[in-house]
Amino acid sequence: MAKITRPQRAKPVPVRKVAKTAKAAPGSASKTTAKQAAKAPKKPAGKPAKVAAKATAAKPAKTALKATRPWTPAEIREAFSRFAQANPEPKGELEHLNPYTLLVAVVLSAQATDAGVNKATRPLFAVADTPQKMIALGEDTVRDYIKTVGLFRTKAKNVIALSQKLINEFGGEVPRTRAELESLPGAGRKTANVVLNMAFGEHTMAVDTHVFRVGNRTGLAPGKTPLEVELGLEKVIPAEFMLHAHHWLILHGRYTCLARKPRCELCLIKDLCRWPEKTA
Repeated sequence: MAKITRPQRAKPVPVRKVAKTAKAAPGSASKTTAKQAAKAPKKPAGKPAKVAAKATAAKPAKTALKATRPWTPAEIREAFSRFAQANPEPKGELEHLNPYTLLVAVVLSAQATDAGVNKATRPLFAVADTPQKMIALGEDTVRDYIKTVGLFRTKAKNVIALSQKLINEFGGEVPRTRAELESLPGAGRKTANVVLNMAFGEHTMAVDTHVFRVGNRTGLAPGKTPLEVELGLEKVIPAEFMLHAHHWLILHGRYTCLARKPRCELCLIKDLCRWPEKTA
């Protein structure tokens, strides 16, 4: 007779007791927990729904900017033809008597208004319209003349230093190359471009805050830096308009395409402008 075997029940596995470690000092457990919590990624505060909604709403704006249709050569020519017809001989608003006083005026205009600079330079240029005369005045006297202009102490030093360098290295004359102009104290690329354009008739594009805004807002020459906008404008503007182009754009940004409240209803190029928020 075969032996009947019955399945045996599984024996319960004995639970090992974790060996006790030395007691932690009072408060150490809470400190460890706090450290772990600090390392753990934090969840954004506030209402997740609203944050997600804002993030979602921001994406279409970026896409729209990237998808902006660039200006055609015909449209660019039309825009500058309109500027030329409205103001055939635009003039810079910085008052000057010669290339040297223009150079000084542009150096003084950094972070200052043209009107404020003109107020200071009218009496200054009446007594010092050459590097030699400016040196004879001295830094203290120059500082007194321009004390109403922002950063006047630094600018007075630069005016004296650039005047001395003009005498020592350029025979008292304003140089006619960008590299030489940029080597002068207080003069940068924008200063060099203004002097080359206004004093010597070069086809340069001086990008100040107004030109930078117009280039980006209209879509004419978008760029993250003044240099990008400058090179973009030089690339697309027809040569026949380049002599006066930076003046037209400066004046347009100063009086029509304002930073906070653009006057789109008065804009000569509103039908060509790519700005999605234009009011006319």
